[in-house]
Amino acid sequence: MTDTLKIALAQVDTLVGDVEGNAERIRDWAIRARDELGAHLVVFPELAITGYPPEDLLLRASLHERSGRALHALAPAVRGIDVVLGAPVLDERGLHNSALLLRDGRVAARYDKQVLPNYSVFDEKRYFVPGHEACVIEVAGVRLGLTVCEDVWQPEPVASAREAGAAAILNINASPYHRGKLEERVETLRARVRESRLPVVYLNLVGAQDELVFDGQSMVMGHEGEVLQRLPAWREDLALVEVPAGDEVANPLPGPVATPQSEAQELYEALVMGVRDYVRKNGFQGVVLGLSGGIDSALTLCIAVDALGAEAVEAVMMPYRYTASISLEDARAQAASLGVRYREIPIVPMVEAFLASLAGEFEGMPRDATEENIQARCRGIILMAISNKTGRMLLTTGNKSEMAVGYATLYGDMAGGFAPLKDVSKLWVYRLAQYRNGISPVIPDRVIQRPPSAELAPDQQDSDSLPPYEILDPILERFVEQDQSVEEIVRAGFDAETVHRVATLVLRNEYKRRQAPPGVRVTRRAFGKDRRFPITSGYARLLS
Repeated sequence: MTDTLKIALAQVDTLVGDVEGNAERIRDWAIRARDELGAHLVVFPELAITGYPPEDLLLRASLHERSGRALHALAPAVRGIDVVLGAPVLDERGLHNSALLLRDGRVAARYDKQVLPNYSVFDEKRYFVPGHEACVIEVAGVRLGLTVCEDVWQPEPVASAREAGAAAILNINASPYHRGKLEERVETLRARVRESRLPVVYLNLVGAQDELVFDGQSMVMGHEGEVLQRLPAWREDLALVEVPAGDEVANPLPGPVATPQSEAQELYEALVMGVRDYVRKNGFQGVVLGLSGGIDSALTLCIAVDALGAEAVEAVMMPYRYTASISLEDARAQAASLGVRYREIPIVPMVEAFLASLAGEFEGMPRDATEENIQARCRGIILMAISNKTGRMLLTTGNKSEMAVGYATLYGDMAGGFAPLKDVSKLWVYRLAQYRNGISPVIPDRVIQRPPSAELAPDQQDSDSLPPYEILDPILERFVEQDQSVEEIVRAGFDAETVHRVATLVLRNEYKRRQAPPGVRVTRRAFGKDRRFPITSGYARLLS
């Protein structure tokens, strides 16, 4: 028996459904932990063998057959070190979200997750049945209580592990990011530590899966609630945690504590991670986007370049009669500063051809948003054609504020495969642009300073159609993210007519959002799995 248990935290990026590839990565990282760090135990995230979240892949028998075969091959391949990892396990009671201990070529212990989240983006009760018993494993003289993710958000599983003789809690996670999530985790772990007086070793997934991004930031919390060690955000890492053996409470030794990022840096890197993993895991060689000379496309271009490299990004400026000369100048300047492939394709001939074809149909009718939408749809056609021909995925550039109120064109600027800013409000777009320019000044200053405009009509500004974003965004945050009623928002001091108008726009544009591409989730309530509103509904009429 050794005097100190050495635990390796494998903060890895897995791929949903790639069971064999995930098992190979687990094997390679486990061997590194054994040979390079001298670890007794290496820990991997929740459902590491299948990736997280596997969603309805869990309903396929073939997934469980592949998972079983992979575990059967993995266990004897990692001798000389204990391995704790997450996997789905099917037994006579049903399917479990489990933490498995691999030791001496076999599965030596199993813990079934007790608290199954079924809110926000989580649907675990759709797939799993809960466990009911604690599981305490002993490694190098230290008794560790196994738990999985949501188990530490409620008191009972940790208390049960303490009663079963655990000297520390080991918690494996696939905890998705949203703004403020790190602070929530720290406070939650502190609550469990205060109740149990046990330290917690918390291992989190890193990477992105569709809308979800996982920030890593695995940590170790001591028995007095102090953060003893924390891994960096947004990158894979393998770190050693040392735990003295022999005490009733196995308090880990202090280790490196990564400095928490600023809110802007954390959010920006979440978007970069979301784009990088979505593009690469889906097999695209690069991306294309429309660069308008405005703030949204400027920020999207920066994110794309930081995620994929300039050589993988193409920017296309598609001017029309209402495109300001400074928009052209600023688009050229930003493309040059970032070193991306840049093209200018005027859309005047296309728009005029469509209008000529529709002249008879539109005869006697005044111009309205229809003609504006034709411009946006011509741009969408060009970008999708480039995407089809080159194999580059099209990134849309719209933000959450626009998507909330429907200030976007179906089959126009909404066309594309992924929407990096889908969950980023307009005010945050400006903050992130300023943050990115603080790293290197690649967005021209007047792109940030000039009033936002879709440039689909002469002298058009967003404020012609919408309340100022300084008013709109706080209303949207309350109505969409906090589920406040119109009456609550008005009582908070907002103009009643404006609140009614905004709420009505949000509810009436659900049909547009349902057809929008996925995007990175960075708030508590994103459009998508977080917020499942009916398209056909009389609810909006109540606000009229």
